[in-house]
Amino acid sequence: MNLFSDIRALVISALESLQAESVLPEGLDFRNVTVEPPRDPAHGDMATNAAMVLAKPAKSKPRDIAEALAAKLGGDARITEASVAGPGFLNLRLAPSVWQGVVANVLQAGDAFGRSDMGQGKRVNVEYVSANPTGPLHVGHTRGAVFGDALASLLAYAGWDVTREYYINDGGAQVDVLARSVYLRYLEAHGQQVAFEDGTYPGDYLVPVGEALKDKVGDAYVGQGEQVWLAEVREFATAAMMDLIRDDLAALNVEMDVFFSEKSLYGTGRIEAALEDLKGKGLIYEGVLEPPKGKKPEDWEPREQTLFKSTEHGDDVDRPVMKSDGSWTYFAPDIAYHYDKVSRGFDALIDVFGADHGGYVKRMKAAVSALSDGETSLDIKLTQLVKLFKNGEPFKMSKRAGTFVTLRDVVSEVGPDVTRFHMLTRKNDAELEFDFDKVLEQSRENPVFYVQYANARVHSVLRKAREAGIDVGTPDLSLLTHEAELGVIAKMAEWPRLVEIAARTNEPHRIAFYLNELAADFHALWNKGNDVPALRFVQESDPDATSAKIALARAVSVVISAGLGILGVTPVEEMR
Repeated sequence: MNLFSDIRALVISALESLQAESVLPEGLDFRNVTVEPPRDPAHGDMATNAAMVLAKPAKSKPRDIAEALAAKLGGDARITEASVAGPGFLNLRLAPSVWQGVVANVLQAGDAFGRSDMGQGKRVNVEYVSANPTGPLHVGHTRGAVFGDALASLLAYAGWDVTREYYINDGGAQVDVLARSVYLRYLEAHGQQVAFEDGTYPGDYLVPVGEALKDKVGDAYVGQGEQVWLAEVREFATAAMMDLIRDDLAALNVEMDVFFSEKSLYGTGRIEAALEDLKGKGLIYEGVLEPPKGKKPEDWEPREQTLFKSTEHGDDVDRPVMKSDGSWTYFAPDIAYHYDKVSRGFDALIDVFGADHGGYVKRMKAAVSALSDGETSLDIKLTQLVKLFKNGEPFKMSKRAGTFVTLRDVVSEVGPDVTRFHMLTRKNDAELEFDFDKVLEQSRENPVFYVQYANARVHSVLRKAREAGIDVGTPDLSLLTHEAELGVIAKMAEWPRLVEIAARTNEPHRIAFYLNELAADFHALWNKGNDVPALRFVQESDPDATSAKIALARAVSVVISAGLGILGVTPVEEMR
């Protein structure tokens, strides 16, 4: 049930009646007619822009349409008041029975309340994390992992068929550096003194990898040149790092459906096939790019290269796919990877990148547009930096990692639930401050605690009712009439609409924001019970009132639990 959709359908029906009565002309397009919460709740429960968007095509004054529409809607039992505001906005107030029906619908639907068929079963690929397999995941990867995983869950909740995917960057020079770093740890395991030069990875996390390599090959690689061991050690080290990364993701309760290896694109004809597809569309040519705008680099020189005509698909400049020496650019395997995604039949693609990949957005969108002939959409979400604090000071780097704070550092400090929720308390493209002390604080200012506390309060009410021997039975929801109670219900009624908006915009942070608002309304109702005894959830002398109020509380828990489920957070029933 989506109450906003129901009332919009009522508005459309009223508009059609006005057409039948020749008050409005035929042929009007109602697609831009909306029903939303008013900006100021004092104005009503819902507001529609119908008169404003239809005035011009109907060749009528907005206020005239709004007044005619108000008269029509006023005859419906669900509407207690329809009032025209300003130049032609129409504010609606709903009957208490409408709100009381929301509670019944929530309890009947359970987890299904708010689920949507908006995605219509279409297939979407969400690629996220995709860190280089050269070490443990750091705090920046943590934000991308949480965001991508929550987005995937949100889309599944909204009716999409979702594939979660990790792109293993194991085809570049960084894995050779990894292999050399592991080889140094291997020599160290044999008792040799080693020095980590600039460009190698000195983190302690490679110590057990070097020891494992020693256990596997003994001293076979000691004193040998790279031509003997580099390829084998690269494979061994990459596999070890991916095991480490999978363990990191598991600590955050992130599970991927697909791990796709970049290396599988090389030497298999897959890059060539993708570029051949573009060439067949007249989008690959030999040419010379203009020098970079601004100050020209000293080493820049005009060179003929193989270029992708990405400007024909919205990019600012054409992009090289092959260097003048015949080797691939970084962009070429990325094209091939997305060609593979398109070939797998996805209707939509979403890539979650770090903020440092902003320059890749237009070229990747151009590539997918060209490869799919505009049939497959690509949305690229950039996650901004995370600033860590502890005891009021910037959090120090991890000794184990050597140069950065790891995902494990964060999760071990505060746990996966707190980590996940707090990572979604800001929009993905805004910087995030993560204060280890504040995220564990039990206060109104900590949204993680505030939402969980609301759910725990519901369960404390249920326990109290059981202890008092109160049978909640079948509630008489008509007893829920106080404005504070109806306010909580109105907020719950927004849940299905909020899910669709968040899914349409690919913004899971909206779920966290909404949960904080619902928790605030619930806590406010709870606190009013201190001054108004009739608002307390357990009325020991009135089992019927208790049954209705507990039904409201249970409905709040259903919605909070569903929202936390999307975020990947376990709802708690008791605060410790």
